Amino acid sequence: MRTLPLLDELEAALASGNIGRRIEILTRITDLFVSGAEHYSEDQIGVFDDVIARLVNTIEAKARAKLADRLAPIPNAPSNVIHLLAFDDDIEVARPVLTQSDRLDDRGLLASAGTKSQQHLFAISQRKSLSEAVTDVLVERGDRDVVHSVATNIGARFSDAGFRMLVNRSSDDDILATAVGLRSDIPRPHFLLLLEKASSEVRSRLCAENPQAGTAIEGVAAEVVGGIRTEVLNASPDFAAAQAAVERQNRIRRIGETEIYQYARERKFEETAIALSLMCDTPIDVVERALLDPGAEIVLILAKVAGLSSTTTKAILLLRAADRGMSAKDLDQALSSFNRLHTDTARRVLGFFRTRVKKPVEPVITPAVAVNG
Repeated sequence: MRTLPLLDELEAALASGNIGRRIEILTRITDLFVSGAEHYSEDQIGVFDDVIARLVNTIEAKARAKLADRLAPIPNAPSNVIHLLAFDDDIEVARPVLTQSDRLDDRGLLASAGTKSQQHLFAISQRKSLSEAVTDVLVERGDRDVVHSVATNIGARFSDAGFRMLVNRSSDDDILATAVGLRSDIPRPHFLLLLEKASSEVRSRLCAENPQAGTAIEGVAAEVVGGIRTEVLNASPDFAAAQAAVERQNRIRRIGETEIYQYARERKFEETAIALSLMCDTPIDVVERALLDPGAEIVLILAKVAGLSSTTTKAILLLRAADRGMSAKDLDQALSSFNRLHTDTARRVLGFFRTRVKKPVEPVITPAVAVNG
């Protein structure tokens, strides 16, 4: 690698203050790197990194953007230079590396996503793969365009918190609701919440745009609006798998508190709901709606009827808290109510909900029954 003459020219160009001369040197050095990039060692790449970095801040944005375009697709591009370009305030400079460069790790992406413009966030949202940590920031900070982009990115992974934010943001956005609903990785609890908030147009669109999942979607929608039919519910792949697992466990040993506690601790929503449904002899849609409802009252009633301890009830409430944002204070108050709740009172209230599910078309006024009996 013949860099010494170029280094001499670099020093002269930097000393002269001639912008045109600096761009010429940068072009020659970049040509030299690009032509042999796959053969260079990390030490050799480090030399290019040092040289190019000295020039980056001394040239105009147009030249920096051209440099970014050339380096972004190269897997072993000079790391420091890539980071300088990624943090450039000019989006034309930052976009190529934010969108493409493999040299940017989560630390760099998080720093950019947490501080830079919406255009920078949009560029990041288009990367071929995104971690949960990065998508959390994009969904929280991003504007409508950013959120739509990341929601339709099949290489993006989302945490529970990320899905919760997506569902909340899609409540008045049919396009986003459809995109989120069509994701193959959306967990069932979030899907239920999305459909509960979604318009009829969104539900129809989800069935139309994903015919293979149409039956499952219709089944979940039926749960949301009431009048659930067992054969339709079982069409949901997530539910069917969970039901098979719980039934298998029930054959080995009758489902009880130990199993529900384990399901809840492992954040298995479907298994927890099915087990509670079995123990309380209560339709699954009542149980699932209780787990998804912002209030904790029906969960406490189910737990009391099932004869669960406060420890297991807490585990179920924490399962809810992961998706509903229950505070420590709310949790303490709920457990206090649970300890005061009489089993007979819980059974009477649960009986009302069973009756309402059996007669969904009849208007029923909920009796005012306090959970503390």
